Amino acid sequence: MTVPMNKLYRPTQEEHARQGFVGALKKYVNGELERDVVRRYHDELAPAFNAKHGHDATNRYEAIPVLEPDPDFQLWCSTVYSSQDLLWETTGETVDRLLPQFDQRAADIEANPKRLGTLQLDPKLELPQPIGSTEIHRQPGGYFYRQSQADLSAALLYMGSVEIYRTAKGFGQIGDPCDTSSGRSLAQMLSGKYPELAPQRVLDMGCGVGAMAMGLKQAWPQAEVHGLDLSAPFVRFAHLWANDLGLELHMRQADAANSGYPDGHFDVIVSQILFHETWHDKLPAIMREAHRLLRPGGVFFNIDTPYQPDRIGIPEQVLNNWQVTNNGEPFWVGFSETAVQKEMLQAGFDPAGVFATYQAIGGGREFFLFGGQK
Repeated sequence: MTVPMNKLYRPTQEEHARQGFVGALKKYVNGELERDVVRRYHDELAPAFNAKHGHDATNRYEAIPVLEPDPDFQLWCSTVYSSQDLLWETTGETVDRLLPQFDQRAADIEANPKRLGTLQLDPKLELPQPIGSTEIHRQPGGYFYRQSQADLSAALLYMGSVEIYRTAKGFGQIGDPCDTSSGRSLAQMLSGKYPELAPQRVLDMGCGVGAMAMGLKQAWPQAEVHGLDLSAPFVRFAHLWANDLGLELHMRQADAANSGYPDGHFDVIVSQILFHETWHDKLPAIMREAHRLLRPGGVFFNIDTPYQPDRIGIPEQVLNNWQVTNNGEPFWVGFSETAVQKEMLQAGFDPAGVFATYQAIGGGREFFLFGGQK
């Protein structure tokens, strides 16, 4: 009997303990330590700035030199950076040990004429820059790395890091990998906003390793669900994972700004954290492509990071700016300062249906939601 993927991907006891420590450390950095830096800014550093200049810092550029010499801020920076190194080191140990089994599993499925769904790779695809040469989250080698066509290491590293990130962001403890609840939750959000929605063809744009696409298929079993991503290892892993779950998905390696699908092909197009990991100059083209791919009345729905400057304070903006500069989030600020509703209107979406809002998800956290209808 074939071992399910969430059983095959099992850290040893020592690996699990180390990964649990890294998750707890990152949770502390993102929580208590970060709050200490923000409190210190408001209680001590900001009043000192005001006394010297006669006004408060009005933007992050004025506040950066205020925080940079501060020992609490420096401790936060060094701990964030070190915890990211530890994340990839600990996840990498498990990936190195299990990679041959996953590569063989993928090869067996791709050679099986009875496999579910489709997998379309494009070895000649030219990765757009600077996306193609960027190590998002400082993942070693980035999302596109492979030593050979049969290497799933980039996808396994990403998948293995997800549960550590969940702990770090306060979404729960380290658990089984291959969780598809994000897609089911997204389908529920969409059904709440568009009660008449009964999609027959859905595209997850920037699908990563496929978690959301598979959850969407579980929520809408009648729908033909597609996933698109620039990363060949990611869509290959998603194809493997979908077959493991008995789900028929159609995975494609392609550029979200030039997908290759025909006009009006989809009822729904969704994305999760696509845009803050995309060079801001690409955003208009991606939105135009989404508009082209939707049928009349079709829905474009996106979830992303809620770090817009008018949503967070000055010290939090400084912390985010440090992440952009030093910790593998180079496109974060560009997205957070983009007027997404304006961009959607310029892409051709119906002004009556375009929206941008925030949704609370508990624990003081929220998502940034935006989209519209054709």
